[in-house]
Amino acid sequence: MLPQNLRCEYFHDPISIEELFPRLSWILSSERKDEKQSAYQILCASSEEILYEDRGDLWDSGKVESDESIHISYEGGGLRSRQRVWWKVQVWDGDGEKSDWSDVSYWEMGLLDSADWKAQWIGSDLRGGKWTTIPCPFLRREFALKSPVAKARLYVTALGLVEVHLNGKRVGDTLFSPGWTDYRKRVQYDVYDVSDLIREGDNCVGSILGDGWYCGFLGNGGRQHYGDQPRMLLQLEVEYEDGNQELITSDEQWAFAFGPILESDFLKGESYDARLEFPGWDSAGFSEIDWRPVKLFADQGLKRVARRGPPVTKMEELKPKEISAVVIEGVVVKKHKLFDLGQNMVGFVRLKIKGEAGLTVQLRHSEILDEKGAPYYDNLRSADSIDSYTLKGTGEIEVFEPHFTFHGFRYVELIGFDGEVDEETITGVVVHSDTPQTGTFECSNELVNQLQKNIDWGQRGNFLEVPTDCPQRDERLGWTGDAQVFIRTASFNRDVASFFTKWQQDMADGQTESGGIPRLAPSVHIDKRESGGPAWADAVVICPWNLYLCYGDTRLLERHYDSMRGFITYLENSSREYIYAYEGSGWQGFGDWLSIEADTPKDLLGTAFFAYSTSLMGKIAKVLGRKEDEEYLSNLWGKIGEAFQKKYVSDEGQVASGTQTACVLALHFDLAKEKDRPAILDALVADIEKRGMQLSTGFVGCSYLPYALSNEGRLDVAYALLQQTKWPSWLYAVTQGATTIWERWDGWTHDKGFQNFEMNSFNHYAYGSIGEWLYSVVAGLNVDPECPGYKKIIIRPQPGKVMTYAKADYLSVRGLIKVSWVVKDGLFLLDVSIPANTEAEVWLPTDDVKSIREGGKEIENADGCVRIGSGSYSFQSTYLV
Repeated sequence: MLPQNLRCEYFHDPISIEELFPRLSWILSSERKDEKQSAYQILCASSEEILYEDRGDLWDSGKVESDESIHISYEGGGLRSRQRVWWKVQVWDGDGEKSDWSDVSYWEMGLLDSADWKAQWIGSDLRGGKWTTIPCPFLRREFALKSPVAKARLYVTALGLVEVHLNGKRVGDTLFSPGWTDYRKRVQYDVYDVSDLIREGDNCVGSILGDGWYCGFLGNGGRQHYGDQPRMLLQLEVEYEDGNQELITSDEQWAFAFGPILESDFLKGESYDARLEFPGWDSAGFSEIDWRPVKLFADQGLKRVARRGPPVTKMEELKPKEISAVVIEGVVVKKHKLFDLGQNMVGFVRLKIKGEAGLTVQLRHSEILDEKGAPYYDNLRSADSIDSYTLKGTGEIEVFEPHFTFHGFRYVELIGFDGEVDEETITGVVVHSDTPQTGTFECSNELVNQLQKNIDWGQRGNFLEVPTDCPQRDERLGWTGDAQVFIRTASFNRDVASFFTKWQQDMADGQTESGGIPRLAPSVHIDKRESGGPAWADAVVICPWNLYLCYGDTRLLERHYDSMRGFITYLENSSREYIYAYEGSGWQGFGDWLSIEADTPKDLLGTAFFAYSTSLMGKIAKVLGRKEDEEYLSNLWGKIGEAFQKKYVSDEGQVASGTQTACVLALHFDLAKEKDRPAILDALVADIEKRGMQLSTGFVGCSYLPYALSNEGRLDVAYALLQQTKWPSWLYAVTQGATTIWERWDGWTHDKGFQNFEMNSFNHYAYGSIGEWLYSVVAGLNVDPECPGYKKIIIRPQPGKVMTYAKADYLSVRGLIKVSWVVKDGLFLLDVSIPANTEAEVWLPTDDVKSIREGGKEIENADGCVRIGSGSYSFQSTYLV
């Protein structure tokens, strides 16, 4: 057994940690079955050399009797700004045998005190207006270093966006740095190791500023939501080989000029004139003729924090699947070419083109084609999504990539060019937050397999700094309701631990004094309501609870306990006789958004989610040992449940309105009395059947619908809904060639064409929440809520009568879990692999428990559940369809 994959606060070798007691984690590798860790020892040292001597001068945990391998808090001496800590770990197995030491890892502290910052905010003297953009300012400063360099760190942040260059090279691969926060509360900074980019002698540091979320177009409310113009704060700290130090900061010694980037905006796109480039601007020796002194800005007192979530980077490249002419009304449009990348994606295009100086071409982006085969732009609303490039005419192929914009698209229309094009002319550059893939799922239904691909692509495109609703139109905001219904699916597909940890702070930053949670996080001033309403605001409790289940993160619960508890108090204070969002209380929320001819009462939704969030809050209080709160919340939940039953459930067990969502919430949130559950289930199934085995749920009910059915014994109906191909259904869009999840069940139909263009995204992940059910019910891979972070795994596949095989892999925080099953010749064949230091319960879907075999051997005392330790296993049982 060997500790591997060492992480600090979810990251590998991070250099911007601000936690004073960072948490350390590892994954155990072992070839033996039933392998358990019984103890560990962590060494933390001030140098790699000391660590190689098996000494920990900062912290030696000693032998700690524990089987825990995640979130072990550092307990050594006080940490200071910029300090690097080297660490390694060894473990003991259940027999007391000690492992080898792990490979060495490290973390480095960020700037822990505001006094560590010596830089000044700088920018240009141009700011634009509410509806008018400005060119991107280029900033530079030359400096000399007097002796050989041992190491160098660059600390940089911006109100807006910043791209930094050193000695002619771009620093790092992060896009849209420093990310999006509520700029009225805090701003993130990024840290780079630039030791290899600077040298003794003359050097140059440069940067380009973009509007970004801070002062660019945001939503449909124009520009300058947080501030009026971009600005930067930069600090380059150099340590010489002789131990002396040098500090270069953003200050009055910098100069700026406007250059080739005439405009760069997330919604509008980028305009770039290559004739205005100034070669060598980011290298020493460049002439600053026509450059001006930078403008200095007063510090606004914002809290500066190290980046907590993953950066946005280039993740993948796509080549065109087809290149064609653009035809409108039967006429071929000259100087227009259409490139189909085969996948609705998020990012931008790399253009390779050759032509005369002054020729301007445009790249226009769309998700879908209309009925006549032309690009469909109407659903972008006011987002132009056009990048323009003016050639410098060198006679060579010119390459262009935008700097501070992204688009949601599958199709690219190249406008204004009549030369030859090929698959090298256009390359789609896929961009999103760096959330590595952790899960895969497939089954015997190829349409469902494509659905799973669509879910993941929708997640990738919309998890860009924050969980946005859509990536293409003039919105792209952090809608809380979309995120909470999808978070469990998200955590199966990809590692979203740090992504949602950062976003939880965004929600807390937007919380009102009364405890309300806005509908958007980060909050923007277009969001004037005190609360986001039922199922939206509840994300503040639902999301961290699910992160706890998936990643075992109790610190997140502790840190945001007051915020979550304050929200419950807000709900309680805003309710009347425990009914929340009651008629006459003002705005009641969005309801079951985009449901199909099924109007669930908003006060029913509000009260159901009041109960659900209170229930989860009680569980959180229990986890954290807050017994008084746990008892109070348990009693409160009981009162809400009684109020719900009294107002919304009849004596005959019928739920008010009778919609699918109303029935689902009563069942799934345990708001129905036991005697009423059969009648509610019957009503739910009857509604589905009368609609032709089709759903009617919107955003709110969709994620819970299959669980309400499968948990209540109607797996057959859940599978019927999953495999339905007529709209409204999950597979309808797949049959129409969709490669992401649509916002609406009927975004386009054969009989009606496109839905209302004002709200019709074709990349909107909320309905992809079915993905969780695919992993947990079809494949049967679950976490035991009593043993979070997949310390104990529940394997319970439910194949129903339609699937013949399914398999899922999931890289948990403790290691890789694999489940694969096949139905064949009356047998159910199940292969399971679980990582070292975990255990599992395996439930096979058979009525004959005596038929259960593992490795061909009969299992004694089989009760339908087989309890196993780590390792790989092969089970079989009888299975009658």
